[in-house]
Amino acid sequence: MNAAIQQMIERYACPTRDDYVSALREILQQIALLGLWRAKFFEHAAFYGGTALRVLYGLDRYSEDLDFSLLKPTKAFTLGAYGDALRRELSSFGFEVSFEIRKKNPASAIESAFLKANTLQQMIVVKAGSDLTRQMHANEVLKIKLEVDTDPPGGFETESRVVLLPMPFAVRVYSLPDLFAGKMHALLCRKWKTRVKGRDWYDLVWYLGRHPQLRLSHLESRMRCSGDWTESASMSRGRLLERLRAAISQLNVTQVRQEADRFVREKSSLELWSREFFLEIVDRIETV
Repeated sequence: MNAAIQQMIERYACPTRDDYVSALREILQQIALLGLWRAKFFEHAAFYGGTALRVLYGLDRYSEDLDFSLLKPTKAFTLGAYGDALRRELSSFGFEVSFEIRKKNPASAIESAFLKANTLQQMIVVKAGSDLTRQMHANEVLKIKLEVDTDPPGGFETESRVVLLPMPFAVRVYSLPDLFAGKMHALLCRKWKTRVKGRDWYDLVWYLGRHPQLRLSHLESRMRCSGDWTESASMSRGRLLERLRAAISQLNVTQVRQEADRFVREKSSLELWSREFFLEIVDRIETV
């Protein structure tokens, strides 16, 4: 096994099969970021979302997808231009993957693709051990979705963050106040009917405990683009809290806890969740 991959896998305590697969997914995610860096992707785009928080800022939950935003709207952009670079980078560390572009909805600005690998084969690469690999189905597939917003809302700032493993490289990422604004937009505006994404609420708690600053102008820009803010007046902190409290009053806490549970290793961190808990902590939001 590659020495850098050995270092990466040793950072994880993996008592279960699912823990090992999650660790493997994160290693593949970081190698994919390295491949994108080599291919000059971050000259045109920035990293955001839960995996950006996990890889660059230490968010203590697993995340599945790699989410990016172009720095400026570009209708002709395609992820297909980076498929060979991603396959080549992962192959250089011993991982064999396929790269598949997802057919784009003409009405959507989101360009999507998947990295796919045989889970059992990749577990063998990282020497997971026969007790764990025996639990794998021979045809089980590990998937990592990549999404790029090709028509991003404006008003965000980016910064460069260094990743040291599997080798030093740099990733352009949204600033934390803009990442928080993007998370707040997802939390308030996802069109999932009765479904909720517990990970969004987990991330809200993480932000409020560590980085409570939210760029209000970027949140407003996102909400105007999605049709969720149509007022002529600009959004204020008071109006944001009003909307957030209304969302909390309708929140199915049991459902959000169950959805978040499989991404969180410290399950006791969810025990305090209640509508009252969320209503109390949202006052800690600071707008910039």
